[in-house]
Amino acid sequence: MSMVLRSYWRSSCSWRVRIALNLKSLPHEVESVHLVANGGEQHSDAHRALNPMRELPVLTVGDVHLAQSVAILEYLDELYPDPPLYPADAVSRARVRQMVEVVNSGTQPVQNLRVMQKLGRDFGLDRPAQVQWSRDWIEFGLGALEILVQQQGGRYCFGDEVTAADLCLVPQMYNARRFDADMGRIPGLVAVDERLATLPAFKAAHPDRQPDAV
Repeated sequence: MSMVLRSYWRSSCSWRVRIALNLKSLPHEVESVHLVANGGEQHSDAHRALNPMRELPVLTVGDVHLAQSVAILEYLDELYPDPPLYPADAVSRARVRQMVEVVNSGTQPVQNLRVMQKLGRDFGLDRPAQVQWSRDWIEFGLGALEILVQQQGGRYCFGDEVTAADLCLVPQMYNARRFDADMGRIPGLVAVDERLATLPAFKAAHPDRQPDAV
C-alpha cells in the first residue's frame, strides 16, 4: 500500500517519522509542506483537512490520514514490527515511552516555531529573547533525559537497541545545537547522538538530505 509523508525538511516531528520509515524499509513518497513560506502552508485548507492542528507530519496510507508523530510511530510499529521501536516487556516499553514524552510533550512543543512566533507577536519578545526562551526549555528537557539515559541507556537511549526514544532524541539534539544549548551538560546524549548518526536510516533522514532542504 502506498505511503505519502507530508513533511518539512527541518520539522523535528517529521524527522522522527522519516527515521522510522527508513528503519523499517518502507517505501514512501515525501510531499513538502513549507512551514514558513506564504505564511505557513500548514495553515492551508487542504492541510487542515488532514490535520486540524495544522502540524506536521501527516502520513497517508491508502485513504487513511494519520497525524501526530508518536501516534504514527506506534502505528508503524504495530503493522511493521521488524525492527521494533519499543521493547517487548511492559516496564521497558513504559521506560521508552517516558523518554519519548520528555521530548515529545515536555521539550519540543514549548521551543518550536509556533511558540516563538507567538512570543514575538503577542508578548513583544525580540528574536534574541525568543531564542533564549527556546534554549532554556531545551536545556531543561535534555537535562532530564540525560539522567534517564545515564540510568537506563547503553549504546543508545535505552539499552543497546534503537528505540523510539532515539528517534526523538536526534532531532532535538539538532535543535539544541541550532539554539546554542550547552552540550557540555549532556555528555551521555552527545555520545548516543554520535553513534546514531552513523546508522544509514538516520543518515538518510537528516534534514540536509531532504528534497526540500534549504
